[in-house]
Amino acid sequence: MIHPLFFNQKLSVALVILIIIITPIAGYFSIGLPPVIIVGGSALIAFFCWNRTYLRNPVSPSLMLPLFVLTVAALQIHIIEEYQMGFAPAMSRLFGIPWSEKSFLMVFALVGPTIYTLTSLGLYYRIPIAGFVAWFIFIGPGVAEFTHFIFPLIIPDLVPHNPQPITDSIKGSVIENMPNFYYKTTGKYYFPGMWTAILPMIPGCFAIIRLVFQKKTHKSY
Repeated sequence: MIHPLFFNQKLSVALVILIIIITPIAGYFSIGLPPVIIVGGSALIAFFCWNRTYLRNPVSPSLMLPLFVLTVAALQIHIIEEYQMGFAPAMSRLFGIPWSEKSFLMVFALVGPTIYTLTSLGLYYRIPIAGFVAWFIFIGPGVAEFTHFIFPLIIPDLVPHNPQPITDSIKGSVIENMPNFYYKTTGKYYFPGMWTAILPMIPGCFAIIRLVFQKKTHKSY
C-alpha cells in the first residue's frame, strides 16, 4: 500500500515546479531578465536542496523556524536600505529594465512579508512547500546578496557617464530618478543595499550548513 505522504510529496513537487516556471516568466515580462536570473537560479538550487532534505524528512520546527525567522528579519532590514537608497530605479538604470519603486514595495514590503508569515506557520506544522520557501530564502537573499558587491562595477545600460539621476521611459514605463552608482563615474564603491547585504547572508549561510549537517547526521544513523 502506498503511504499517503507519497502523494503529499508528489503534489508539493508539482506545485514547486509550477512556481519555478511561472514566477520567472512573469518576472521577465514585468521587469526583465537580470533579476529573473538571480531569482530563478536561486529557486532552482533551492528546489534540489529542498528535494534532498526537507521534502523527504521535514526538519523539526525548533531547528528550521528560528533560522528562517532570523534570515527574514535580517532581509527586511536589508530591504529598508535598498528602498531608502533607490535600489529599484538604480537597477532600472543599470540593466535598462522597468522596475519602479511601487513594484519594489509591492513585492518586497507587502507580498513578501505575507509569504514569510505563512511560511513560518507552514514550517511549524512541517508542511513540505514551506520548506522550499525557506530554502529559497536561505539561498536567494541568504547567499545571492553578494551580487550587491558586483553591481557598482557594471557599466549602466543608460547614460553610464552621467552621475546625475535621470528619468526615462523604459519599455513603455516611465521610471523616475534613476541614480547612477557606477564606480568609475561616481568614484564611490556603493550600490543600494550593499552595506546591509551581509545581514541575511549570515543566518542564511549558517542555515544551509546546519541543514546539510543535519542531513548527513540523519544518514549516519
